Amino acid sequence: MKALQVVEPGKIIVADLPEPGEPGPGEVLVKTKAAGICYSDIHIYHGTSPFALYPRVIGHEAVGEVYKTGEGVTKVKPGDRVVLEPIEPCGHCYACRKGRPNVCESMNVRGVNKDGGFQEYFTAFEDKVHKFSDSLDWKDAVMIEPFTIGAQVCFRGGVEKDDLVLIIGAGPTGLAVLENAKLLGAKVIVSDLSDKRLDFAKEFGADYTVNPEKADLAEEVRKISDGMMCNVVIDAAGTPATLEQAVTLASTAARIVCLGFTDTYAKMSMLNITKKELTVVGSRLQTYQFEKCVKVFNEGKTKITRLITHVFDYDKVQEAFNLIENNQKEIGKIILSFDVEEDK
Repeated sequence: MKALQVVEPGKIIVADLPEPGEPGPGEVLVKTKAAGICYSDIHIYHGTSPFALYPRVIGHEAVGEVYKTGEGVTKVKPGDRVVLEPIEPCGHCYACRKGRPNVCESMNVRGVNKDGGFQEYFTAFEDKVHKFSDSLDWKDAVMIEPFTIGAQVCFRGGVEKDDLVLIIGAGPTGLAVLENAKLLGAKVIVSDLSDKRLDFAKEFGADYTVNPEKADLAEEVRKISDGMMCNVVIDAAGTPATLEQAVTLASTAARIVCLGFTDTYAKMSMLNITKKELTVVGSRLQTYQFEKCVKVFNEGKTKITRLITHVFDYDKVQEAFNLIENNQKEIGKIILSFDVEEDK
């Protein structure tokens, strides 16, 4: 079968790999239909991921059709449309026992330290695939997994009805957070340096948008909140400067959620954190978010699929990567189609 494999940093090929065997007990064999390119895939390609092992079939945003089922599988059947949940925790470490398998001490992530969805077929355990409506387009369904990331961020931030939420960064993750926060009944401010991204944010339900190059963000937040500042601040930009800023823009008793993976230190005043009794948390992957997110997609309650700007046949992956790297501000989500014959 064909698979997209990063054999070493800087080199991705269309490899010929053996097809998976018959699914074992509790497993399903899935025929891949479409998959999304995430920036983490680009990091693996460049050798800058701290987690990836090589050679690796990348891709964790994958959807497909159940082809075969193993013994004991009852949740899905051949022909069902499913989205892959890419994390495989151990189930017994401290994090797993605390109900947080997304930070399992020995977790496998499909497409990172275990082969992922950029291949014609893949196997997964029954509880790691989630059925979605037959009416949902394959390419649109790819956005379910990224949407769960936004749901996790809101969960970690304890977003509630009538909270004033600030999202710093209006990229795909920031917009997924925005939609999830609006579904929870929050009022949302979105900040970004790109007016084009801010236009997307308005379309996706942002109550206020601010371009910090054109207006003072702190002053705008102060006006909007009547001096209270924000109850939840989401740092979706992931830089030391934005994390430092988040502390100053937070209200008393606020929650700050950090999404960044940089190892550069941020400088924050302990006085701000202690005086306002802030809660500062990280958010990684997702925990039990798929079921409710699939429901959102099935019911047509999201516009996140509008972020899809390009679709490539899987064997044009290098062309897709080049487009992402050279036009980051001009594109949204790129989808790879593995349904080449049917598409043509």
